[in-house]
Amino acid sequence: MYEGHTVAVVVPAYNEEGLVGRVIDTVPEFVDRVYAVDDCSTDGTWDEIRAHAGRTVPITDGGSESAPFDQLVVPIRHSENRGVGAAIKTGYCRAREEGIDVTAVMAGDGQMEPDMLARVIQPVVDGRADYAKGNRLSTPGFREGMSAWRSFGNWLLTFLTKAASGYWGMVDPQNGYTAISARALSELDIESVYDDYGFANALLVRLNVHDMRVADVTMPAVYGDERSTIRYSTFVPKLSALLLWGFLWRLKAKYLVRDFHPLAFLYGLGAVGTGAGLLTLLRNRRETSDGLSATLLGGLCLVLAMTFDRQANEGLGVRDELEVHGEIRDEWKAHDDAEVRDE
Repeated sequence: MYEGHTVAVVVPAYNEEGLVGRVIDTVPEFVDRVYAVDDCSTDGTWDEIRAHAGRTVPITDGGSESAPFDQLVVPIRHSENRGVGAAIKTGYCRAREEGIDVTAVMAGDGQMEPDMLARVIQPVVDGRADYAKGNRLSTPGFREGMSAWRSFGNWLLTFLTKAASGYWGMVDPQNGYTAISARALSELDIESVYDDYGFANALLVRLNVHDMRVADVTMPAVYGDERSTIRYSTFVPKLSALLLWGFLWRLKAKYLVRDFHPLAFLYGLGAVGTGAGLLTLLRNRRETSDGLSATLLGGLCLVLAMTFDRQANEGLGVRDELEVHGEIRDEWKAHDDAEVRDE
């Protein structure tokens, strides 16, 4: 338990042999339950999970049986590969069934520092947020060693996720180090969220429609022996399309169905005006007055819509307490000094 709250950790793993066992072994002592979910790996991941789980009751596809609550690690294996989002959803559903207060996610590749778990769950435990996520972009040197293409992809997906989700103050949406409250899990239709990479982005859209508060928790980037399987050349276009659908769904659900706000029409007018204006300019291959006017008017509508959208969701973003008190720089300096000493 952590400050009177039960805490669970979902460890999604796919072909993480040699890494996932270390993640399980280093989970902090205050954690009450670990759902280690093997997404039908083709290597020795499943055997490693069971070997590090101690006394276990292996479960296939998150079956209905409940493990004794004194059992720390619950190994779960998917019968087919369904994606990292599906593995997280399996753990979330188990946590919801068992009434866990706060459920975090720590990837099976060892990129997430166990010592940071308390900071990640703190906003949820305090009741300041319904969902907390890591933010590496405030860490000095985060982009060092990152290719120009990957840096551009990260920037683009950050902006698109801001627009799609309505959390305009949020950064680093690809960060999978997260924590979610029992209330959020009970109110959201978790089972219908996207299954693959992009799950975290899609979940933010759902959280916003339900007016859930989201906190960014500043943390250092960790790079170890893991190898990313994401190909940005295909991942960025695929996730961009997913975010566009999520954006349209959010506008309909939040500003037309649940309530009414004219910003939905401003977005529509802006998109039509800008598209029509650009098409006119391209067809005539010169800056005609009609095409230029339509483009400028459409752009103005989009800016106004985004401004109203930001104002409507302003109260849903929660700032990092260390950032508020100006302690971020000192903490990361101490962290960097410690790393130098270790080397």
